[in-house]
Amino acid sequence: MRDRIELIGVPGIPEAAEGDDVAALIARALRNARIEAVDGDVLVVAQKIVSKAEGRIVKLDSVEPSARAQEWASAYDKDARVVEVVMRESKRIVRMERGVLISETEHGFVCANAGVDTSNVAEGTVTLLPKDPDASARQIRSELEAAFGVRIAVIVSDTFGRPWREGLVNVALGVSGIAPLIDYRGQKDSHGNALKVTVIAIADELASAAELVMKKSAGVPVAIVRGFDYESRDASGLELIRVPELDLFR
Repeated sequence: MRDRIELIGVPGIPEAAEGDDVAALIARALRNARIEAVDGDVLVVAQKIVSKAEGRIVKLDSVEPSARAQEWASAYDKDARVVEVVMRESKRIVRMERGVLISETEHGFVCANAGVDTSNVAEGTVTLLPKDPDASARQIRSELEAAFGVRIAVIVSDTFGRPWREGLVNVALGVSGIAPLIDYRGQKDSHGNALKVTVIAIADELASAAELVMKKSAGVPVAIVRGFDYESRDASGLELIRVPELDLFR
């Protein structure tokens, strides 16, 4: 196990548009910045650039809000069209209270506004989460490995809020080439005690670390985490979702 990792923001990636090849945008930016892709690199890619390239954008003037969306939006000074999009993207509404709407997406993510976002997008539009973040990660990984001839992993990330704690953190939505969890159960700690419940969400931790150099306000949607040892295998970001029978808060 290495005792040092490096975080590298990738500059020069332009605003993505529907139909853009995200991997090609990243490869061009890496070459322009003279950043060499190294075997074992983990690329963390912001969901927003993926969603834009995949056309996961809704023009609000095309949305007709339901009575429910209008009522809730009026009560909390929200845009009823945005509320309607959130409801459409929700498999289950978890909580609607004090102007906060928490829902479960079709993927199984529990988050604010079903991942519908009005930031870093043209006025009058919102972005949605990618339909299949794992497939997005696999496509980017496949193209970049072919372009640079190295083994890498890719994490598609987004910022989520957290129960019981203030502030947002980057988490993994989709992964490719990296096991998202490290399971220490059955091993012993430094005092010889058997570990019974310790499973680390390593993909989330890497995504969160990468966010420190991604700088949303500066337009850096991709970062490299270099020097971290990880298990490389076919995996899914859905492994990070707690199953209902083990979820005490469902």
